[in-house]
Amino acid sequence: MLNVPIKVQTFLANVPLFRELGSEELDRIALNTQQVHAEKGDILFRRGDPALGFYIVVYGQVKLAFSSPRGDEKVVDLNGPGQSFGEAVMFMERPHVVTAQTLSDSMLLYVGREVVFEELERDPKFVRRMIAGLSSRLHRLMSDLESDSLHSGTQRVIGYLLCGSEESSSTGSGLEVTLTATKGVIASRLSVTQEHFSRILHDLSARGLIEVHGRSIYIPDVAKLRACSN
Repeated sequence: MLNVPIKVQTFLANVPLFRELGSEELDRIALNTQQVHAEKGDILFRRGDPALGFYIVVYGQVKLAFSSPRGDEKVVDLNGPGQSFGEAVMFMERPHVVTAQTLSDSMLLYVGREVVFEELERDPKFVRRMIAGLSSRLHRLMSDLESDSLHSGTQRVIGYLLCGSEESSSTGSGLEVTLTATKGVIASRLSVTQEHFSRILHDLSARGLIEVHGRSIYIPDVAKLRACSN
């Protein structure tokens, strides 16, 4: 695992929640921010743990998931570099409702609740940015609920392939997508079984709409694949 030192203030300044803060405000927040190095599979918090702050991903990936007593798991969110999680329950001062686990060796920043509350009292603009950030997260979750409720499994998989990966590169009219998690995790995130997810990829491949090479998926014609999701 890489232990790359970073200047916390510089990283925070590029996080949407803190982007418009001045150097003094960033310094105060940085003083109450911990750098967390986690190996693949580490648990950052479990459902029921107190929410005394929130996390920002510097590098790596973290899944948020529910688990049943039988061991079944539902992945509700995947968070990569620059994304944050845990803010909502922190403000509610209630325990975490999901479990957070790293999917790869990761580095995160942990921002304590008290320093955030202090900045909220000092700066009304910071209040608006926090509300905007939480509202954006709620909007995305509602969109996911709509997709799970009204779209077929094939439509959800196509939607993920077209816009769910940050590590995509365009080549002409085509698109190459790198799956950033295992097929089982992605399937759970899309509310399909791993077997169903694999069948959908196989079907799309048989129709010439995608080419699957392990975690790399090439889409020869983006417009043609998008049309299949309508």
